[in-house]
Formats: sequence, C-alpha cells, structure tokens
Amino acid sequence: MRLKQGAFLAVASIAMGTSCGRDVTPLGIVPRPVILQTSIATNPVNVLSAVVTVRAHHVDSAQVWFHVGGQKGDSITPATALSGDSATLDVLGLLPGSGYVLRVVAYGGLDVAVSDSLEFRTDTIPADLPHYTASGLDPSPGYVAFAAGRYGLVIDNTGRVVWYRYFADGAGLTFMAQPNGRFVARPSTPQPNDLEPWVEIDPAGNLTRTLGCVGGLQPRLHDLIAEPDGGYWIMCDETRTMDLSEQGGFTSARVTGTVVQHVGPGGELLFEWSAFDHFAITDLEPESRVGPTVNWTHGNAIDFDADGNLLVSFRSLGEITKIDVGSGGIMWRMGGLANQFSFQDTPLPAFSRQHSVRHTGSGGLLMLDNMGNPQESRAERYAVDQGARTARLIQSYASTPGVITTIGGGVQELPGGRTIVSFGTGGRVEEFDAQGAMVWQIEGNAGYVFRAQRIQSLYRPGMESTR
Repeated sequence: MRLKQGAFLAVASIAMGTSCGRDVTPLGIVPRPVILQTSIATNPVNVLSAVVTVRAHHVDSAQVWFHVGGQKGDSITPATALSGDSATLDVLGLLPGSGYVLRVVAYGGLDVAVSDSLEFRTDTIPADLPHYTASGLDPSPGYVAFAAGRYGLVIDNTGRVVWYRYFADGAGLTFMAQPNGRFVARPSTPQPNDLEPWVEIDPAGNLTRTLGCVGGLQPRLHDLIAEPDGGYWIMCDETRTMDLSEQGGFTSARVTGTVVQHVGPGGELLFEWSAFDHFAITDLEPESRVGPTVNWTHGNAIDFDADGNLLVSFRSLGEITKIDVGSGGIMWRMGGLANQFSFQDTPLPAFSRQHSVRHTGSGGLLMLDNMGNPQESRAERYAVDQGARTARLIQSYASTPGVITTIGGGVQELPGGRTIVSFGTGGRVEEFDAQGAMVWQIEGNAGYVFRAQRIQSLYRPGMESTR
C-alpha cells in the first residue's frame, strides 16, 4: 500500500508533540504513546527486506512507513501488536541496491507517535537468484509464489522477485502459502535415504518448525495443509513387500502406497488413512505392476470438499477419491480403473495423471489434466453431482501453443472465476479469466514450476488466498 507524502505528515501532526524518547504524563491525563528507541538491521536471509525494532510506552501497535530516498509517497507495513514494550517489524518487498527512509508510527488509544527517520540501504540480490519477466493486460492483484531451484520465491505482476528464501540443498518442488499465514516447503536433505520433512517459514524467512509424518513414514513432497491451530494434513509414503507374481510381477516387489495423516498441534496422530487398507493392487494398470518397485498410488494433492471430507488425487491410478474424515471410509472414487462416475461432455478418459485437484466454490472440481488429452495438458473444471455420480466438464483451457507436462503442474481458483495454471515441465505459468482468455503470464520459459500460487500479501501469505 502506498500513501501520498501528505498523508504521512497528517499522521505525524496527530502526535501533538510526542517525540522519540519523551514519556511525560501530566496528572489526570491519559498517557500518550511514546517511542523510546528504534533501530534497523538487515535480514540475513532476504536482502529485499529490513528488520525494524521499536521500544515504546503506552503503545498498542506499531507499523513502518517507508519510501525510497528522494521519492514521494509512502508504503506501509501492517500494524503489529507490541509484546510488553517492544516489537519487531518486518519491512518486505524492497528494491535491491536502493536507499530507503523509514519511520515507525506507534498507536496508543486515539494518539499516535512518530519516530525520527531511519535510513537503510538494501544489498544486491544473490547472483543465482532466478529472474523473470511477466506480462498481461489484466492480472489479478497480488503476487505469485513458487519454488525455483534452490529458492522459494515470490514475484510481482511484472516478474520482479520481491521475496525469496534460499535452501542449500534445494527448495524441493513445492513452495506454497498456507491458511496459517506462513509458507511451507519440502527441501531436500544431504542424505539421500533419510526422512525429508516439510519446513514452515514465516514471512521474515525464519524456519519456524518441521512438519513430518507420524510413525517414521516418508513425507510426500506434493501437498500439505497447515491449519491455523498448529495441526496439519500430510501425505506420506509407506512401502511394503508384496508377491505380485500372479499379476505378472516380482515375488518380492517393493510396493509404495500413499498414507494420509492428520497430525495435531502437539505432534499427535489424529487421523490416518492408508491405501493398503482400501485399494487393490489391481486398481493400477497392469503394465505398471511388473517391476521390482511399484509406484502404486502416487498421491499428489489433498483438499477438503464442501462438507469437510477429504479429497485425494492419486496420479498413478488416474483417480480422485473422497474419504470420510470421521470413519476413514471411501465415499466415492472418480476416474481410473475403479471409477464410479459417468462423465459428460468429455471423451474418455476424462482425465489422466492429474495434479493439483481442488474443490471449487461452485461445488465442483478443478484440476490440471496432464495426459487425458495426449496432445496438450489442460486445466479443467467439472460440475459434480455426487448423488447421481456424474461429472460434467464445464470448462477447459490450455496454453497457447499447447504444451504437455507428463509430471507436475498445478491450478488455483481465483476470485471472479479466474484460474492460475502452472504447466509443470512445460515451462508455462499463466492466468486465465472466467471466459478462458489468458490475462497474465511469465514470459519465455519459466522452468519447471510444480505449483504457482497467487497470494495477496507478503506479510500474511495464504490467509486471504485459496489454495
């Protein structure tokens, strides 16, 4: 948010004589806010930000007003509540190699105190930080977050990187904002055979906790839902030895199936569902069962339907499954060899090797159909009648020219019927309006973007956005 310089002067005048370091309270008068001390420091993990600390008396909250030196108009950070008499205020989305003038504005009751100016200069960005150019006549407001190489990053609608976090061994494929206002990633670890948990990152770039599977299972890298209360839903890998000789396979095949867990804020297991308890190996196409290792289900997306029950996408099966979160029972199966639905206005298979399945506000499903059309991958919307077991294709759109991504990719429903689509290995990230017209894109080849997600704020990522 940017404000005219006059707006800042108006706020400053409200202070009515309060100043940094004064704490004078005449008898019988309500104490006014007083800023005692301010300081500014670099952020060691993101040169496009600064860290401001403030100490104050009689203050409820504070924020930072800032602008590039010599320019008019201020941007402001969200107000942050003080803990005791102090607060740390993150200033995000700064330009690299630029000088800034900043002031702390502190609020107490109906009064305001304004600090003296702080001067700060950002450093240059890392040499290996990816760079992008984006274009479009009518993009949605906000930013786009995704993983790229060793970085989780956020770009604006011009393609400029406005936020980043470096991971020494790579960010992994998924970097996304969550409903709890933080980012998550599942970075690689130096040891190839150890457990690789998800990590949670706050807006300042600090690693706040790790998110793993209960029972020593390997977390899957595809999707996760972090809840505001500290709990989370996670997909895990379980591998068992099975005799698949009757299926034309090995007598001691190593079969990997997907487990879905709900883990509580204290790490306790609240819910667990395993494909081994509900699916058959024959749900997988015959040619995929014959190797010494079998990637049986390959869960790659989780979401909640309107009734609160779980939707899970299984890429290897070409199936979307609805699971009762109370009993763990299967409510229905859509697509694949065990399909229970009739598809309308679409050839069969309706979708195949799908990614990023999401419940939509209209009661349907949105997904990236990777291989249903062998000529091009497409974002698809289905109207689903769960009682009648029908799914009707109501909209689909592809990149122009068309691309195929056999792996990866994602979709996100945006306000106004819009959709942002990442075409995985096809190297495209594009936003479409409600009529399917492309209104924004990353120009050229964006590289492998497993999932691109629009967010509205660098300070509260995910809290105002759909997954």
